[in-house]
Amino acid sequence: MIGFMPILQLGSSILEIIILVIVLIIMWVIISIPVWLAGKAVTKGKATFGQAMGATLLGPIVFIIVFFIVDFFLGAVIGSTAVIFAYILAFFAWIWAYKSSFHTGWLAGFGIAILAVVIMIVLSIILSALFGVALPSSFTSF
Repeated sequence: MIGFMPILQLGSSILEIIILVIVLIIMWVIISIPVWLAGKAVTKGKATFGQAMGATLLGPIVFIIVFFIVDFFLGAVIGSTAVIFAYILAFFAWIWAYKSSFHTGWLAGFGIAILAVVIMIVLSIILSALFGVALPSSFTSF
């Protein structure tokens, strides 16, 4: 992978590991804010920040697991086109994580996911205009 740098290398100090964990927690909280706002909008104010944090933690984990399992097993049967099915099923698994976290239906889970992306983009534009800082583009990829 071009430009790939391992997060933890051999010889990483305890301080570097602690800093990494703190940065990951801060990023998790930041990513949870648009999901929480989207959840509030879709559930008419019933969503909690804890539910948003659960969704942002569970969503990517479920996505990765489903993607690799489907790609691995289906890839053995149908070849390289299995990746398309893997993405589709992993996307539905991610929506399932949102719907489960916020106790909603499939359509509301999809709405939360889409609205969260829109909110993240808007927040990034506002932060960029006000402070000259923008969130990395990978953050807008829910």
